[in-house]
Amino acid sequence: MDILLVASTFNSLSQRVYAELSDEGHRVDVVLASHGAEAVRTAVRETSPELIIAPMLKTALPEDVWRAHTCLVVHPGPPGDRGPSSLDWAIAEEAPQWGVTVLQAEAGMDAGDVWASESFPIAPVGKSDLYRNEASDAAAAAIRLAVQRYAEGSFKPQAQSDPSVRVVWRDFFRQEQRRIDWENDDTQTVLRKLRGADSQPGVLDELLGHEMFLHGGHPEDRLRGHPGELLATRAGALCRATRDGAVWIPELRPRKNSGDPAPFRRPAASVLAAFSAPRLPEITAPLDLPPGRNTWADIRYRQHGDTGFLTFSFPGGAMSTVHCRRLLAAYRYALTRPTRVLVLGGSRDFFSNGIHLNVIESAADPAGESWSNLNAMDDLIEAVLRTTDRLVVAALGGNAAAGGVMLALAADQVWCRTGTVLNPHYRRMGLYGSEFWTYTLPRRVGTETALRLTTEALPVSATTAAQLGMVNRVVPTSAQEFAAEVENMATALADDPDLERQITAKATTRRTDEEQRPLTDYRRAELARMRAIFFDPHAPYHALRSAFVRKLPSGSARPLSPVDEPAAGADR
Repeated sequence: MDILLVASTFNSLSQRVYAELSDEGHRVDVVLASHGAEAVRTAVRETSPELIIAPMLKTALPEDVWRAHTCLVVHPGPPGDRGPSSLDWAIAEEAPQWGVTVLQAEAGMDAGDVWASESFPIAPVGKSDLYRNEASDAAAAAIRLAVQRYAEGSFKPQAQSDPSVRVVWRDFFRQEQRRIDWENDDTQTVLRKLRGADSQPGVLDELLGHEMFLHGGHPEDRLRGHPGELLATRAGALCRATRDGAVWIPELRPRKNSGDPAPFRRPAASVLAAFSAPRLPEITAPLDLPPGRNTWADIRYRQHGDTGFLTFSFPGGAMSTVHCRRLLAAYRYALTRPTRVLVLGGSRDFFSNGIHLNVIESAADPAGESWSNLNAMDDLIEAVLRTTDRLVVAALGGNAAAGGVMLALAADQVWCRTGTVLNPHYRRMGLYGSEFWTYTLPRRVGTETALRLTTEALPVSATTAAQLGMVNRVVPTSAQEFAAEVENMATALADDPDLERQITAKATTRRTDEEQRPLTDYRRAELARMRAIFFDPHAPYHALRSAFVRKLPSGSARPLSPVDEPAAGADR
């Protein structure tokens, strides 16, 4: 069918729906509702869709559109649930299960007839992680079912006036309900409030006399202090005492002052440093965390037999200069361990989205920070490419974009969870790209396909990536089960009698490739193109970056193309 997607932003779910419906043979166009009702009407006239689907909307569809066309809206709540903050309420009320409903657009908000619904378990993770994984899995399944039912033509959607549907209206979840009472809330309550607003909108609080939004929360098992007291820093995060423990807060966002540019999230310690905060002790966590510890660390290493597991998880998947250098140090440590297989990643949610645009935007010299960040990313990827004494596996439990995709492609094998979306391109940020993409991408998919992927700048599903040769194995498992399944697969790989031959062949190929064209040559050529962009104050990259991190509309957007908005870091 000809299907038109209408979305407020081309976020992770919209990208997944676009990629998976395209995989099924549908011709899919996209219009951004943020461009206004007239842009939606124009898209409908120009594409003449058989079906309109709205995977993520913050505004209502134009009435003349939903009256003239079948429009299916995805609501992140079970049948009968209504309101703009469904997932927030589910987390706040500690619901064990929730749902996604595909309903027909009508005048009443979330009141249309139900075409399909799917339930999902609420994992103890941040809202954005839950949305990108369990909720996204349920939404994708419900959309596929709704599209199938619409195509068959005989299905009669269920009216929400049906006695079997319990209708519940939930108001907008406000900051007053998110507010943390540091003196009285226990650690679990604080974590639930922080996780319920981890990406957006954050939890409004006061730190050192300044109003801040707190983003994300993780438990700490040893540090203690007076409730609300700032105790320490770790890898850019802040540790803050609760009444019965402490939590780590990775990111902060200053509240906007009138007339100032829109503030944005960035590592918490750097935000406080800008306000001349007292220096806090930096307390590191062991890379190989002992059993029984329940403290936060964004990089961890563990070993099981002949297999090493180097896991990392950075907010939004963005990797700053510091992130890259710390991960490279951990990678070099992992190479000293006696293993034959090394797994990178393997946890749930984002693998990597490449360089950290928020940190770059906040730097005194954004061009210089861009350059430093890119070189640090290149150092990490080059280390992976030059590893010849063991097999390296990149295990993607979630999405990857730009340099994050190239980090994965530097490995010998790439394993992706079903539902993962890859964006192997840089064009939406006005960049040529680096991270050895001119070597790793063509060697997997061929020169012609590599050029198409980087110029079309469209999201690619895990299934299509496997067909193209970017991905070696698609892992059909839930987000919660992914890590365990990766460990089973990696253990089997380490026990494979053919492993030694594969390692030898890998080393031989690397020597041959190096003789034909050294890695340093690829790096030099890519960096020359990127340096010219970074240090050109008139290059589109600077305006696109600023608009992206401040969540402002891009002036270069076209209403009918999903390449209008950057994908990196998008959640909901």
